[in-house]
Amino acid sequence: MPIFKYFKNLKSFSIIIVPDDASHEAKSKKFTLIRIFTFTIIYSIFTAVLGYYFFNITGIGKKVLPGNYSQSKETIEEMEELNGKVIFLAKELQLLKSANQKLKYAMALGDSTLIDSFKVNSDTLQKLYKTPKEGTVFGSLISFVKNLFSQQENTIFFILPVNGYISRGFDPDRSHFGIDLVVKDGTPVYASAGGFVVFSGYTNNFGHIIILSHSDDYLSVYKHCSVILKKEREFVKQGELIAQSGNSGLATTGPHLHFEIWHNGKPVDPETLLIINK
Repeated sequence: MPIFKYFKNLKSFSIIIVPDDASHEAKSKKFTLIRIFTFTIIYSIFTAVLGYYFFNITGIGKKVLPGNYSQSKETIEEMEELNGKVIFLAKELQLLKSANQKLKYAMALGDSTLIDSFKVNSDTLQKLYKTPKEGTVFGSLISFVKNLFSQQENTIFFILPVNGYISRGFDPDRSHFGIDLVVKDGTPVYASAGGFVVFSGYTNNFGHIIILSHSDDYLSVYKHCSVILKKEREFVKQGELIAQSGNSGLATTGPHLHFEIWHNGKPVDPETLLIINK
């Protein structure tokens, strides 16, 4: 087009200023394209820098400009705190997921394969399962019961983990696989029989749980505890303090201990096995 050719060949031009007053003479100013281009660039940079500091210092930019182009120190700190909380919750959820998987694994096996999975020497385990005849009241009582009924030395007996009122009994049809013992929060919980800790942790529904594996393919389960005093892979004697009762977890209506006994992967009514029955 002719107009583009005109500007392409135009290398310089003059601006003439003619005043209305005849007493003043006309003035002219010569410009080149390079000078105009340089002036435009410098003017644009100067305007941008000046505008940035003007909006930033006066605070007008936060109200006038769309969006929040700069974050205050308080906002940044809040975002960092929120990010830390999100990371913490993600880790907690991962721990709960891991605990639930371990709990399912322990309850699904419920037999001697649990001990094999922890690589525990069977001879050592059998010695530790036996209740000592001295040192505890429970040991003397169990020794008396064994002699009274002429039971074999390796026969396992269970005692009440806490001395409490049984508010709800064994009801597998309604998915209640144990008994509820009503006790005050923080009541000492004792091992119902000597065994090996195969699970010690927290789950969403049942709160703090500890599970013991015993001889003859038995498991004992203690749920809704407030504090767990034993760790996984620890051996415990019958009547030894393992936890404190509580009200932890979502599936609870008040302070109590939910106690279960499993045999060969199936729940058993604890009241049929306890030698001390309330």
